[in-house]
Amino acid sequence: MSNNTMTANMAATDKKSKIGVRQITVTAMLSAVAFVLMYLEIPVPVIPSFIKFDFSDLPALLGAFALGPVYGVLIELVKNVLHLVVSQSMFIGELSNFILGATFTFTAGLVYKLNKNKRGAIVGGIVGALVMGIVSVPANYFVVYPVYVQAYFSGVEQVCVDMYSAISSGVFHAGEMKSLLQCLLVFNLPFTVVKELISVLITMFIYKPLSPLLHGKN
Repeated sequence: MSNNTMTANMAATDKKSKIGVRQITVTAMLSAVAFVLMYLEIPVPVIPSFIKFDFSDLPALLGAFALGPVYGVLIELVKNVLHLVVSQSMFIGELSNFILGATFTFTAGLVYKLNKNKRGAIVGGIVGALVMGIVSVPANYFVVYPVYVQAYFSGVEQVCVDMYSAISSGVFHAGEMKSLLQCLLVFNLPFTVVKELISVLITMFIYKPLSPLLHGKN
């Protein structure tokens, strides 16, 4: 093997090593930021008190755009594993957060990966938010709420329906909710989509200034 070939191979190996270190560093950094953002919860007046608005999916979306969709999922996983240490929801809140956050960031990151420009990012974010909203219904109905029933008490589902019904009649002057599935479709689905669209909007403003850092150019 010639010296030039050996030099080229060493350079390629060194480049791959640097890329690997950058990916690990950026993933860890964004996971830490996402973990902190989980504490900045904003109550929403027309939604039951146990559902709050937060920006913790935003760092994962940045990671999905900068590093790839798998890294967005990884950031969501690390964020929720860290939160388990201080969680008061017996892992149920973290389970829900991970399922929905991973769906959102992976979908958005995958669409952006196929079309790496501003339009691709916008379309990816919108599609990710819509897919997340759709997935939130069966995820909550078949996974999250049944786990709550097992962990707390069998009447928790009816308690939630009663809370949604009170909001429906008191705020929107509409009829009471008849089932948990109806509550999820009327309240949770649109709330989830709007929440993530706001994250997408913020990402559009901050991604470019942060891009050199995320891509290891600064």
